[in-house]
Amino acid sequence: MKTNIIKLLGFGLAAGLTLTACSDEFLEDKKNYDNVNPEIYSDYTGAQLRVNDVYSWCLPNPTSDMNWQYPSTGSNDEAGKSTEEYSGFSVFLDPQNPLGVTSGQQVPDYFYNQLNNIQNSVYGRIRNINDVIEGITAGTLPQEQKDELLGQVYFFRAWCYYNLMKWYGGVPIVAETQDPIEGVYTPRSSAREVFEFICSDLDQSAKMLGESTLGGGWSSSDWGRVTTGTALALKGRVLLLWASPLFNRANDETRWSNAYTQMKAELDSINACGYDLYTAANNINGSVFANQFNQAIVNPEAVFVTLFNTTQSGDQQKNNPWERYIRPSNTSGSGKNASAMLVDLFPMADGKRPSTSTTYTKLEMSSYQYDSEHPFMNRDPRFYRTFAFPGFRWAYQGNSTLQEDQPNSPSYNNGQDYELWNYVWYTTEADRDNPSGSNEYAADNLLTSRSGVYVRKRSDDLDINSSPLYANFDAKADNGGFAYSAQPYIELRYAEVLLNLAEAACGAGHLDEAVSYIQQVRARAGYTAENNYGLQANLTSDQAACMSAILYERQIEFAYEGKRFDDMRRWMLYDGGAVKVPGAPASWTLTGWGGNTCDWLGFKQFNGQRRENMVFRVNDAHWQGGTTVDSDPLVNAGIERCAAVDLRQELGPQLETLKAWYDQNLVRKLKKGDGRDQNQVDLYINFRPQYYLLGLSNSALTNNTMLPQTIGWEDTSGAAGTFDPLAE
Repeated sequence: MKTNIIKLLGFGLAAGLTLTACSDEFLEDKKNYDNVNPEIYSDYTGAQLRVNDVYSWCLPNPTSDMNWQYPSTGSNDEAGKSTEEYSGFSVFLDPQNPLGVTSGQQVPDYFYNQLNNIQNSVYGRIRNINDVIEGITAGTLPQEQKDELLGQVYFFRAWCYYNLMKWYGGVPIVAETQDPIEGVYTPRSSAREVFEFICSDLDQSAKMLGESTLGGGWSSSDWGRVTTGTALALKGRVLLLWASPLFNRANDETRWSNAYTQMKAELDSINACGYDLYTAANNINGSVFANQFNQAIVNPEAVFVTLFNTTQSGDQQKNNPWERYIRPSNTSGSGKNASAMLVDLFPMADGKRPSTSTTYTKLEMSSYQYDSEHPFMNRDPRFYRTFAFPGFRWAYQGNSTLQEDQPNSPSYNNGQDYELWNYVWYTTEADRDNPSGSNEYAADNLLTSRSGVYVRKRSDDLDINSSPLYANFDAKADNGGFAYSAQPYIELRYAEVLLNLAEAACGAGHLDEAVSYIQQVRARAGYTAENNYGLQANLTSDQAACMSAILYERQIEFAYEGKRFDDMRRWMLYDGGAVKVPGAPASWTLTGWGGNTCDWLGFKQFNGQRRENMVFRVNDAHWQGGTTVDSDPLVNAGIERCAAVDLRQELGPQLETLKAWYDQNLVRKLKKGDGRDQNQVDLYINFRPQYYLLGLSNSALTNNTMLPQTIGWEDTSGAAGTFDPLAE
């Protein structure tokens, strides 16, 4: 009997006990079945429930910030605030509070977490996985069923080790069940051993899942489970990590060639599992790009995905909060504030970098003159699906005025005609002219709960999805609105498969192929062959320019999806890899890429910069108002708003109209983003070179005194670390 716990639930197994009587006698009466009678593994349903338990422990989770268990999923967490996407110093960028082990700001613990608590331990997840592998292997199920189940579990063991490797390099490899008790010790393996172990598990996963998934993937009832294609796509990410400057300081070209050869050969198998770029008819202003995130049924883009539901209570409840995170407060959301740096960095309508940008200097500047006062003019189609400004339509389905804390919010025809008008005004001239001040008030009852530029990425926009994935919007309770959303979260998209392969091809010297993969991604965004998809001609002859174009494309395509921090670390974009780690051996010196990846790429290093924010304030003729919803100075002056920009229609004339309205009524204002010192002097980003590969936390070292500390970090006694995370 096959059950679809992943589809219905996503997490938790208590509901699964009612599905079949044969599993009841095997399962202990507890929510997580990590200590079970071995006979469970000889019953298909019982064994599948254990596999589902592994999913529940390991699937990425957008309800959580990046931590020991989950990767970043695009929020303004420590990863997001370490990139161009959000402002505000993360622990990795703070120039005043360096990370340490025995003093100062404690280094985040993504290695250990808690002792003797399997559910809250990094290696507890791995122990649970090993238990399932051993149990199914020793059970009496037919080999076909064993392979189907084990293939999924091997994938998740590789996933766990990938998330360790990208932070720590060499870590202990535990390939059998161990209890976390005193006296159990596994030494740190080399980075190469960990890399090879991950690839071996992924190869095993791909092979075992072949019979079940190479014929187009799982059936629709099991969609969301990992496949051969999922394993090979993650393997491509791992191969790319191994070839990148973080682990490949001398630019060993055989790593690039190996990555390219394997990834290209395995692309057919990924495709055979039903994966491809999500496409649809009538791509208008990036609508297809935007709607790929709103496919709750089989979606070819979703290579590795976490599913959710609209259930509102009980063990089966698993809702995605992203829509609530990003929507404005007058729609029952909270809003996420995009940094001005990324807004100003996005490509123009011809696919080229803005004329004012100094970030990617080996890429051609746009023929459009960038207008910072009207940043929405003439931009890449994805721009309008990534950000929201005053004067843009952003429809939804539901009446936010029924929310207990939103009685004064406009209903906009139950959200179906919602327009964002988040311009601001002030009560005093001092506040108007203060970039650090918070005493500003936004239109339409946003007041002090507003963002200057909203993150719109991955929105369940009613104009592109007429059947929203959220439910119970009108509930008069805190959990109404967008709270109960079944929007899937895609950790690894097919676009990444193509751009990973593009990067490997570029590193291996196959520039023509690299460019062809970028073109495929840009074609879905809305570019055409008429202008070479917005790409400059020399990408097929200049490797540095080609690699720069790939990294730029990744930054734009995956904005607010939690990928940028990993890319910046892989390519050492904070200092170009030129700054030495104290006590590091000569093998750590970056000798490839001319000794500085930023210089080689033409990328302006992130260290030494600041990220600011922006708001659009009422101009000097009408800037002053009150503190309430009815004190909007433009409304009180009888100034009519222009029609909001409707992304379903041709943009050009609408944007010109909005631009003219801004010219008459609004001014872009700089708002402080990154921190200042006690004297209100600007501080600047400082990502220290030892942060590229983290040290073990104090708790990890204290609870396992035999673990050596990473070079560049102190141990619990204050002595310098001795373990080389790059050693092979």
